[in-house]
Amino acid sequence: MPRLSATDWKIQAKIFENFGCTLVRQHGSHLVYEYPHARRPVVILKYDEVPVTIIRANMSTVGMTREQYFELLKPL
Repeated sequence: MPRLSATDWKIQAKIFENFGCTLVRQHGSHLVYEYPHARRPVVILKYDEVPVTIIRANMSTVGMTREQYFELLKPL
């Protein structure tokens, strides 16, 4: 299994949208997504490189596995 690495915010947005998250608002450089049954919103920062710590936190919020993440990353 490859290692998680920092990616562009646009890639992160596509991954989480394809997983089923819905953009509900944008506040400055923060994109706020909702996911059914998630305890809190998923926040993607509009950075050229979103840190791995934020990616992991967002994956945990929606219950996304590493396998699912890399499957969604493949076509991008």
